[in-house]
Amino acid sequence: MTASALSNINDASSDMTTHIALLRGINVGKAKRIAMADLRALLEALGYTDVATLLNSGNVAFKAGKGTSATLATDISKAIADRLSIEVPVIVKSAKDLAVIMADNPFADSATDPSRLLVAFTPDAATLANLDAIAPHVVAPEKFLVGTRAAYLHCASGILESKAAEAMLGKAGKAATTRNWGTVQKLQALVKKIGG
Repeated sequence: MTASALSNINDASSDMTTHIALLRGINVGKAKRIAMADLRALLEALGYTDVATLLNSGNVAFKAGKGTSATLATDISKAIADRLSIEVPVIVKSAKDLAVIMADNPFADSATDPSRLLVAFTPDAATLANLDAIAPHVVAPEKFLVGTRAAYLHCASGILESKAAEAMLGKAGKAATTRNWGTVQKLQALVKKIGG
């Protein structure tokens, strides 16, 4: 390979932006089953590179050459519907957005159990603002905040006992998708690994 060809490849890869895609409500029971190998293959077929999945609940890191988070989410959701015959809401965030979401978490230092700290991701600011509806369900020692890019809920006494968590995971948060803090930290590590 010539130096010029190698330079072109390097230039192309530097134009790629790292993102995460979060699928809502897959592999929770018998409906909406998606194998992570199939999901990786689907994103690669869309032209994305460095595709890597985390856990079995629809967490993907990848690089894309162009497109906003909203258009990438639409493209992925449509491809899943077309190729796998499953309707799945998809939320995409850039690596930069993820870094801000992590830095803005006001409960990161006080939550000793990352599985009890939930982060709600939304497709846009209007949907994020709607998560204010969860606030009336919060009971001390729980803590809740709608930030600039995500909402945070610390269920100090456990998620199963929390009416606020039930609201976030249910009707009030139906346009959002939620991950616990441990998963978000692993996603950030995955993003860094692929160069985000």
